[in-house]
Amino acid sequence: MSEAIVHGIILAFSLILPLGAQNVFVFNVGARQPSFLKVIPVVITAGLCDTILILMAVLGVSLIVLSFTWLKTVLLAVGFLFLLYMGWSVWKSAPNGDESELSMTIKKQVLFAVSVSLLNPHAILDTVGVIGTNALSYKGNEKLAFAAATIAVSWIWFFGLALTGRLIGRIDHSGKWFSYLNKISAILIWSVALFLLTKLF
Repeated sequence: MSEAIVHGIILAFSLILPLGAQNVFVFNVGARQPSFLKVIPVVITAGLCDTILILMAVLGVSLIVLSFTWLKTVLLAVGFLFLLYMGWSVWKSAPNGDESELSMTIKKQVLFAVSVSLLNPHAILDTVGVIGTNALSYKGNEKLAFAAATIAVSWIWFFGLALTGRLIGRIDHSGKWFSYLNKISAILIWSVALFLLTKLF
C-alpha cells in the first residue's frame, strides 16, 4: 500500500506543478484578497473539482462519459463561450487589491474556478489518460490509497498556492504584480478557449 501512496503523490505533483490557468487563478485570488478567509471558497472549489476528476478517473466513469460524442460537443461549446467571458473579466479587472474594486465576487470566483477545472480539456485528459491509466495497476485498498494520495496532494497544493499568493500580495502594494497576473491568467484562459474551439471543428 505504501508503494501506491508514494506513486500517487509523485504522479499528482508531476501533473499539478506546471503553470496553468487553475494554478494562476488560485494564486491570483490569494494575492488579491484582503483576508485569507475570502480565498477559502476558491481553494475548496478547486480541490473539490480535482477530487471529482480523480475519482471519476480511478473509477473509470470519465471514460464512459467521454464516449458520448454529443455530450463532448456540448461541453466544448459551452466551455469555449464561458472561458471567453471569464478571460475578458480577468483582463479588464482592476490591478489594485482594494476591497471596493476587487475584480470578482465570491460567486464569480467559484464559477471561474469550476470553469478552469472542469472545462479544461487538458486537465480532463491528464486525469483520464494519466491518473486513470496508472490506477489500473491497483485493486482494492491499494487503489483507494492511490486515489487518496493524489487527492491529498491536490488539496495541499491549492492551500499552499493561495497562501503563497497571500504573502506576495502583502508585499506588493503597488498592484504591479496583480496586473501582470491578471493578464497572464486571461491569456491562459483564452488559450484554453481556442483549444476548445479547434476541438469543435
